[in-house]
Amino acid sequence: MAVSVKGAELFYSTRGKGPTCLVLSAIGTKPYERQTPPELSDRLRLVYVDLRGSGRSTGEPTDLTFDTLADELEAIRGDLGVERVAVLGHSILGMLAIEYGRRCPASVSHVIAVGTPPSGDLARLSAEAGRFFEQDASEERKRILRDNLAKLPPGASLVQTLFAQTPMRFFDARFDAAPLFAEADFKPGLLKHIMGTLAPAWDVTFESTALRVPIFIAQGRYDYTGPYVLWEGIAAKLANATLQIFEQSGHQPFFEEPDQFAVALTDWMNGQRHGGAA
Repeated sequence: MAVSVKGAELFYSTRGKGPTCLVLSAIGTKPYERQTPPELSDRLRLVYVDLRGSGRSTGEPTDLTFDTLADELEAIRGDLGVERVAVLGHSILGMLAIEYGRRCPASVSHVIAVGTPPSGDLARLSAEAGRFFEQDASEERKRILRDNLAKLPPGASLVQTLFAQTPMRFFDARFDAAPLFAEADFKPGLLKHIMGTLAPAWDVTFESTALRVPIFIAQGRYDYTGPYVLWEGIAAKLANATLQIFEQSGHQPFFEEPDQFAVALTDWMNGQRHGGAA
């Protein structure tokens, strides 16, 4: 499916049945289609969205602002013909999901931020994550990470580096993540823009009184890239946020604990007075 917006053609695919949930992607939709479990699409109609300048979508990624994002996701919602949607953003894309919810509370019923840090100061995040890894990780996990990084060739790509960081990203420190991203469509322009332009000044507590949409903050206990400890004391400052720790997950609890994630998420959605998605 595709919808035309100013300066771009946005592509999306759908799977499942139930309330509609947009799943944002900057690496093509296939990796998230593979990683979100049937247990979730049995409960939700998942709509995988290629953000502008990523995957099959066109458009200049540097034109993306939080306001533009909201307008473009609203166009997709309209194309789907539903009154309200939930929105799920993984990792730094959780920031985008939160900002869509902030700007369109009448259209967004629920926000799901998975493995998302509470601020976009990535230098500080990296330093704090590194300290937590050194304090918390087992010696075996640290050794596997050192061995992986030592094997990287000179000039290793971003993808190679991410796979080497498996001990920081997965509960199973030896997990082979490559098959999960076999059909990823990495276009560095969008991620560079998000992390370098949109993220640095962002903080979830900014104008928190305007953030009224219910937020489900899903964190893996063994996520050392955006550790759960960063959220300590912050979720309570938000009007309607729930912090859920998945005890046998890293950065992607929807993949590592699919049953638990699907049940926890849909139970939370069903319990919100704000109302379900269309």
